[in-house]
Amino acid sequence: MMIKIKKGLDIKLVGEAEKIISKLKPNSYAIKPTDFIGVFPKMLVKQGDTVKAGSPLFFDKYRDNIQFTSPISGKVTELRRGAKRVLLEIKIEPDEQIVYEDFGKANPADQTREYIIEKLLKSGIWPFIRQRPYSVIANPENDPKAIFISAFDSNPLAPDYDLMVHGKGKVFQTGIDALTKLTSGKIHLNVNGKDTPSDVFTNSKNVQINEFTGPHPAGNIGTQIAHIDPINKGDIVWYLYPQDVITIGNLFFEGKFDTTRLIAFTGSEVIKPTYFKTQLGACIDSMAENNVSDVKKRFISGNVLTGDKVERDGFVGSYHSQVTVIPEGDTHEFFGWLIPNPKKHSFYRSALSWLTPNKKFKLNTNLNGGGRAFVMTGQFEKVFPMNIFPMQLIKSIMIEDIDAMENLGIYEVDEADFALCEYISTSKINIQEIVRNGLNLMRKEMS
Repeated sequence: MMIKIKKGLDIKLVGEAEKIISKLKPNSYAIKPTDFIGVFPKMLVKQGDTVKAGSPLFFDKYRDNIQFTSPISGKVTELRRGAKRVLLEIKIEPDEQIVYEDFGKANPADQTREYIIEKLLKSGIWPFIRQRPYSVIANPENDPKAIFISAFDSNPLAPDYDLMVHGKGKVFQTGIDALTKLTSGKIHLNVNGKDTPSDVFTNSKNVQINEFTGPHPAGNIGTQIAHIDPINKGDIVWYLYPQDVITIGNLFFEGKFDTTRLIAFTGSEVIKPTYFKTQLGACIDSMAENNVSDVKKRFISGNVLTGDKVERDGFVGSYHSQVTVIPEGDTHEFFGWLIPNPKKHSFYRSALSWLTPNKKFKLNTNLNGGGRAFVMTGQFEKVFPMNIFPMQLIKSIMIEDIDAMENLGIYEVDEADFALCEYISTSKINIQEIVRNGLNLMRKEMS
């Protein structure tokens, strides 16, 4: 199936990672419970404990069958807490060589659905399987109508998923075989129709391969679901990403929780943007050593549109395959909005970027203005490729009108689907935060 996305916006930035892979062994890793929406952690370890890769660290207070395991073997050095003693990070000092828990090898094609789910839960891999609506960890008791795997990313400076799966065809297929047991519907593997996809994807069996072309957000899960199998009230769809499928494949292929990841270290303030081969939750400081500029900068776990701000000594998020470093926007220009500047990028023709569509820009975090009235402009619809009225849905969330939220399609979206709306918004409000608050409200009301 070929699907062309017509609405959207590609933001071309300086600092794309070269396809060179370097091994990285940082002196610290961390799992951040705040990465997992709706999870209330109950600890199973304390400071000073030693763990193996796959040893349980904590579980969800309200779903005790969903546990979270260590991505590395070593010593628990700190349980860092924030305001109201919210657990922020579980830091682990790694061993010289990784020691794994043994979960046993198995051929998923020969196993039952119950066996596969139990294995994924026990190993700690289950949290990588998320669901729509709400974009939270999937409920293993549900039977989703489909499972979606996005095999490309269209965000700015996005990592190359083809590179990430190169040479891992057997393991990837093993992961697919396990996933086929989890749904009575189809598994959709969505590839980039602009380029020739990796053989790992095109040779995959037991999946429906769909090709997407067009600007960002063509690579977003929400966009792909909306164009293939839209979500109505009561529907459940699960989704995950290629490196997650490989982690599942390794669990059955080798019997261990192998969190090896390729992380793209990108951005205009990175001297040599590249890929690092490391484990889940790696410390960013080791990536940045002698490889970032001296200007004041912001470190982002993820991409510039949807990523999380972190400190240099912070850690890569559990759902991220990218770290971005850009200048901090803490300076202001006098009449900056009035003077044409070819170095600025804008969706609107107030800047000159529309004359150079292929130019790569060096952007900072400056909002270029303060909060303004949130009024109808008709612009959101130009970058929002789903059959939803984005402005009306946002406003219904702001006033917490649950009936209107349902009627306007709240079940189909998550905050990432509104990242471009936030980028082009003249009101300068945190649209993604508003959408997340609306999803949390709906989940609470529907539970």
